[in-house]
Amino acid sequence: MTMKPSNNIWIRRQQCPCGDWKCYVKYEGDDQTSVSSQLIKNETTSTSSSSEAVFMPYVGQIFKTDEDAFEYYSNFARKNGFSIRKARSTESQNLGIYRRDFVCYRSGFNQPRKKANVEHPRDRKSVRCGCDAKLYLTKEIVNGVTQWYISQFSNVHNHELLEDDQVRLLPAYRKIHEADQERILLLSKAGFPVNRIVKVLELEKGVQPGQLPFIEKDVRNFVRTCKKSVQENDALLTEKRENDTLELLEACKAMAERDADFVYNYTTDENSKVENISWSYADSVRAYTVFGDVVTFDTTYRSITYGLLLGVWFGIDNHGKPIFLGCALLQDESLNSFAWALQTFLRFMRGRCPQTVLTDIDSSLRDAIARELPDTKHVICSWHVHSKLSSWFTPSLGSQYEEFKAEFDILCHLEGIEEFEHQWNHLVARFGLASDKHIALLFSYRTSWPLSYIRSYFLARSMTAKFYQSLDEFFKRILSGQTCLQLFFEQVGFAADLRNRSKEALQYMHTKTCLPIEENARSILTPYAFNALQHEIVLSMQYATTELANGSYLVRHYKKMEGEYLVIWISQDEQIHCSCKEFEHSGILCRHCLRVLTVKNYFEIPEKYILFRWRLESSLVALEDQNGQCNSDEYAQVFHSLAATLLTESLFTKERFNHVHRELTRLLEHVRNMPVSNEFASNMAANNISES
Repeated sequence: MTMKPSNNIWIRRQQCPCGDWKCYVKYEGDDQTSVSSQLIKNETTSTSSSSEAVFMPYVGQIFKTDEDAFEYYSNFARKNGFSIRKARSTESQNLGIYRRDFVCYRSGFNQPRKKANVEHPRDRKSVRCGCDAKLYLTKEIVNGVTQWYISQFSNVHNHELLEDDQVRLLPAYRKIHEADQERILLLSKAGFPVNRIVKVLELEKGVQPGQLPFIEKDVRNFVRTCKKSVQENDALLTEKRENDTLELLEACKAMAERDADFVYNYTTDENSKVENISWSYADSVRAYTVFGDVVTFDTTYRSITYGLLLGVWFGIDNHGKPIFLGCALLQDESLNSFAWALQTFLRFMRGRCPQTVLTDIDSSLRDAIARELPDTKHVICSWHVHSKLSSWFTPSLGSQYEEFKAEFDILCHLEGIEEFEHQWNHLVARFGLASDKHIALLFSYRTSWPLSYIRSYFLARSMTAKFYQSLDEFFKRILSGQTCLQLFFEQVGFAADLRNRSKEALQYMHTKTCLPIEENARSILTPYAFNALQHEIVLSMQYATTELANGSYLVRHYKKMEGEYLVIWISQDEQIHCSCKEFEHSGILCRHCLRVLTVKNYFEIPEKYILFRWRLESSLVALEDQNGQCNSDEYAQVFHSLAATLLTESLFTKERFNHVHRELTRLLEHVRNMPVSNEFASNMAANNISES
């Protein structure tokens, strides 16, 4: 197979965090894996369906082309336990090839060939035994249309026909499809031996050992055949990489000339070739000033063509959506490369460090963060941990894996550190994983991923499934197609431009309780943040409070009396703290604190507990139609207040009442004659319907 050096292909990183290249990592939802699995399913389905529809050929049977006849006979042969090959063809000057002979794979006899200067030639046993099974085709032209018909057919074999599980191993049916070829070359380049490559492909496709459409010998022959072309291709790729990275650097320089706020940096090797390169935009720097408290550094993608590691910095805005903050292409995954990326990012963001940084599992990246961001909390995304569990533990646990995964999920959400470590030891002992290297790896990183350790770290709701779906959509946009680095740079620039972000409409947000706290929050927070807080407000009504001697409170659910939370209230400066640490974790007050505020007759949430990052005014993109999106509930409140006052004042005397009645009648007639905006009317109608 000849690779295409003109294309740049991005894939998920395949090296296991344990540091062993021979340890395969499968990402759940990985497009390449799912596509390969789908291909093999489709191939199996099509083969089985086509074979079921094949009957025994007969003399006089007509086909449109000789290839159709060969495919038909091949399907018949596979169904009946043998394979076929093309024998001789007969050609004439007028008709071209007018006869085709297809025979059983064991037809004829092997003719020994003598090789010069070979003392001991290998004596290979031939499979040919003179079998007479055959199908001869003849071409004819009927009414100007060319067709082929079977002129001779024999299905008499002088050898044993194979069963279904054996016939698939015949050379004619053992094929390595293109998707598998690319995968084999990738794994071979990473240092996987052939037997390990076969096991990886079996794991990817979800088939039993020995059930692939090819065998280990085919893989070995394919790798040997491709070795020379791969070596030649590496030279081409090196040249292309140098040219593309130079073009990328020139694109950065050109952008800096057009936009003085665009920032970039790069390093070169001893040959003055571009090694690492990083860049960011003015919008990203501005966004970081508001939403730079929590950042995600995603390093899960790598370029096959160039071998470069892609690192992208993201923040989360007040609507729960990712914001592009910066990008880096790194030569390798070493400590020095990651350290340079961190230093450059901080320089772009004017030296301000984030409170928390979220990453994948990587020992070099972890060491770089500890060195360059000593005051920043490092969290490993739980999504990345869960994505690796299947490939790590399915081989050793087998049918017990699903049970293990269910208990592991519970373990991740335990709140107490002591309880986590106790349950962890119980889990390891129960499933016999004491010597497993991946269990040891996860435990060594335990201060960075389970909730019990990171519950006090500020994450701004950036570990939700919805946020990670948004990140995947971002990568699909910028990595779609097989693009050069310059086009990749343009795609990143388009995605990072805040002008290309859709405006957030000022949605109507219904209240679910009669609490003034909810009404107050609705007028301040974005719909995303308000929905999160509203959920806590609704649940707070299910909790009972018990005041302690020091002014603090024990808060318990009215049903789940065994679980209690301590809420500390300091009235002097309106401080409130809960042992669940939800506010410290997400920036949204928890149900326990809200319950205590309600008991304290608070009609508004204290200003310090409504973070600026969740407020409407912190939006980077202007809200759409703020004036025209006023909701009917706000109008109703204004009119009810005014009408109640007017009624009270008009009932003092009959003269007042008559005057008010006369003026209101005239006003009503005037309002009815005023023009109505269709858009405004539809919005009001929708709100009224939803309220009713």
